[in-house]
Amino acid sequence: MPVRRLSPTARKSLVVLHTVASVGWLALMLCLLALGATALATDDAGTLRTAYRAMGMLGDALILPLSLLTLVSGVVLALGTPWGLFRYSWVATKFWVTLAATVASVLALTARLHDAVHAVDRHPTGPIAAMHLGFIRYNTVIVPAVALLLYLAMVVLSVFKPWGRRPAGAGAVRRRGGGGAGDRASSPAPDRAS
Repeated sequence: MPVRRLSPTARKSLVVLHTVASVGWLALMLCLLALGATALATDDAGTLRTAYRAMGMLGDALILPLSLLTLVSGVVLALGTPWGLFRYSWVATKFWVTLAATVASVLALTARLHDAVHAVDRHPTGPIAAMHLGFIRYNTVIVPAVALLLYLAMVVLSVFKPWGRRPAGAGAVRRRGGGGAGDRASSPAPDRAS
């Protein structure tokens, strides 16, 4: 069954959408990391409350739309271009990492942010002792830092496109009579998709 390819205009529009959503998701993690680090380092209860509440608001407003938009636009781009979703190892890796990051962001990260907001809401005035926050203080730094590393790894995959074709894809080309130098010529140009 032939795969329907996106028109050049649709592909470019999707590349823009995917890039903006992906960069927005990465920027969100940078913001959450900065706020989490500020909350971890401060002795001021007001700053702590503000940082955790800001993290909660940012997470509630942006995690779901940015993660889903990144995932869906990436899948549509992969399926609508010669790259395919599982034809190249780097594209398949990006898909699985993005899917895992989306699930982790929506379920785990959002829950950690809500834990932080609830912790400061239990102490609306006065100082907040470290014992009242427990491991929340570290979770609000560790989770965005790990997510940021994942997103940076996906950027590296998009730029360097390592590993080439997956063996199953190469076998399918050989069965059609392709392969060799002609196969390389028919593979997509590196700047075609991200």
